[in-house]
Amino acid sequence: MARQSIKPAGLPVIHDRAAGIDIGARFHVVAVAPELCDEAVQTFQAFTGDIERMADWLVSIGVKTVAMESTGVYWVPVYELLRARGIEVIVANARETRAVPGRKSDVNDAQWLQRLHACGLLRPSFRPERDIAALRAYLRLRERHLDYAAAHIQHMQKALTLMNLQLHHVVSDVTGVTGMRIIRAIVGGQRDPNVLATMRDGRCKASNEIVRAALVGNYQPEHLFALTQALALYDFYQMRITECDARIERTLAALNADKQDPAEPMPKSRQKTVQANAVSFDTRGPLYQLTGIDLTQIHGIGPYLALRLVAECGTDLSKWPTAKHFTSWLTLAPGCKISGGKVLSAHTRKTTNRVSAHLRLAAVTVGRTNTALGAFYRRLAARVGKAKAVTATARKIAVLFYNAMRFGIRYQDPGADHYERRYRERVIKQLHRRAAEFGFTLQEATVQGGVS
Repeated sequence: MARQSIKPAGLPVIHDRAAGIDIGARFHVVAVAPELCDEAVQTFQAFTGDIERMADWLVSIGVKTVAMESTGVYWVPVYELLRARGIEVIVANARETRAVPGRKSDVNDAQWLQRLHACGLLRPSFRPERDIAALRAYLRLRERHLDYAAAHIQHMQKALTLMNLQLHHVVSDVTGVTGMRIIRAIVGGQRDPNVLATMRDGRCKASNEIVRAALVGNYQPEHLFALTQALALYDFYQMRITECDARIERTLAALNADKQDPAEPMPKSRQKTVQANAVSFDTRGPLYQLTGIDLTQIHGIGPYLALRLVAECGTDLSKWPTAKHFTSWLTLAPGCKISGGKVLSAHTRKTTNRVSAHLRLAAVTVGRTNTALGAFYRRLAARVGKAKAVTATARKIAVLFYNAMRFGIRYQDPGADHYERRYRERVIKQLHRRAAEFGFTLQEATVQGGVS
């Protein structure tokens, strides 16, 4: 009797109406299940009309969900147009869609994406809702303008240095009140150091004599020309930042249009100084109305950082089941490379996540404060180094932010002394346990009186 061959069963299909799209700059390759139509793989140009035709074709054959890779920014118009047609779109991480070794082509990539998505093996990347995405775009554009403006500040400093004007040595910030008055006067034609020194603001720590001595320079036309252009470009980007602030304020007002005022009044602000490069309007009120909680009560999170966190993560953090999922998405949690029961690596992954970068900067700032988070940072920095302490403190701030946004948990700082006391109790408990393992018992030493 001939032996019958047993054909192994394939992976179960979870999404029978799934499609995969290989995104490109000039064209997109779409693959669907072969049983849905005769031509299961089709190519569409990247023009808007062709993308709309692709959406019509997918709707006509009954496709309910689509998976694609986040290739540059070419996927954004495809994502938005397909979502407008009622199709669920998943933007998968490229690390999770690597095909098996073999021939590489756009058709193979699209078919591989479709197969993985049909079997439920792809996880969607996070993308906020339309209104939050707009707020995020305005804030990212504003940060780009800040970077460009900072480059032109360096150009001004270089031009001043070439003329041996030591302005940046006598004022803390050349873009402050004193610095900008003097620079604008120099561009306007003033060269007398005595006159320039009188433009010093009363809050400037340097005396008039020191400022006057620093403004005796070697004026050259080419360097003055560079200073004039750098100042003009700096002012140009300051105007663009102001326009972004107006858009951000309108977007926040639109997000709060249907929101009711919180039942409890907003807590008193902890920040006494205005944060550098912050938006030109007060964000605490709109954010408190939008989220229902004052995020600035968390140490390390100021009004501007709270705005950026909400813009990047949105207001609904239930998309991350737990705080561990959230910190893993931020790449602030330890890695998990295990083989044969042995941990190969626990390093955090490299990332370009903006939220992670913001939280790391907040961790460095909070490490200089007399708070529980500051004590945690300093204790860890002394034991394992500052790099790991920054990551661990940033993770703690991320957990506090998640709990506040997800569950409305209000943060109250127990203080640095409370942290140090708990740390001491924890160390003593560990010493008692270790001593018991070796058959010893620890006893508290009695303090004897001093000898007269």
